[in-house]
Order: sequence, then C-alpha cells, then structure tokens
Amino acid sequence: MLLKDIRAIATETMVLSPEDQSAEDANTSWFGAPPHERMGLSADEVVTAFEETAVGLRKQIADLGHRGTATFYVWHDAVAGQIRCSAGTCKPSDLPFTSAYQVTDDLRAIVVEFLEDRAPGSIVWGELEPVPYPDDTEDEPHALAVWAFDLTPFGR
Repeated sequence: MLLKDIRAIATETMVLSPEDQSAEDANTSWFGAPPHERMGLSADEVVTAFEETAVGLRKQIADLGHRGTATFYVWHDAVAGQIRCSAGTCKPSDLPFTSAYQVTDDLRAIVVEFLEDRAPGSIVWGELEPVPYPDDTEDEPHALAVWAFDLTPFGR
C-alpha cells in the first residue's frame, strides 16, 4: 500500500506558487505504516518508488511549462513516525523547514530510518534526551536529513 501511495503523488495536480509558497503546502504528503508492513518492505523498493515519483513530477512540471526552480524533497519525521515528502518552487538550500536540515544524496538512509522505526510516533523511555537550558552551548541540535531532487525540466 505504501509504494502505491507514494507513486500516486506523481498523478496528483501540483501547486506551484513562487509568490505564495505557503500555498505549496498542498503538495505535502505523509505516510505511516505499521511495523509489520515496514518489515515487509525493502529500502530499495521504497527508494525506487520515490525516485519514480520524482521523475513523474519533473515531467508534470515540464508539461505545465513552469519556468523556474522546483524541488521534490523527502524526510523522515521521527516524532510523527512518518516519512514525508513535498514539492515546491524553492531551491534545496531554501526548503521551508523551521529547524535545521541537511540536504543529502542518500535517500536510502532516510528510508531505512523510517522502515526500522519499530515504535512509530513514540520515543523509547531510555532514548529521551535532556532539554538543554538556554545558556547550555553544548552540541547543536541534530540537523534533519532531507533528500532533494531537482524538478527543473532538463534543457531549461
């Protein structure tokens, strides 16, 4: 079911609105799967589904005649226990995240993290981390890994 849902994104109408990027929130999809479904999937299957979707979205953008930047991106929201994706008229360096993120070429690592989450949307008691005080300058928060795919049609 997960693979089918991911591939279906390429058939949905995309909202491209450089002047109102909040309208592009309509392009965001999120997927959860119970542990037994996650165990039945391989990372390669999920990666292939996202890559096929990205290529389909690139074709859709070319067919729309969009001129300008567009990016499809995927991340694992560990707090929600979901793998999420979106598309918009932004560069990978300007994705609409409110927290730190790091663009990566390794979609497989993001998918593996999602598939190996045996308690989606919950945190194991022993893995809770202390909340630093405002003057605590130790480690910076871990940046969210995000895979980004350029949707700009080739030849533009």
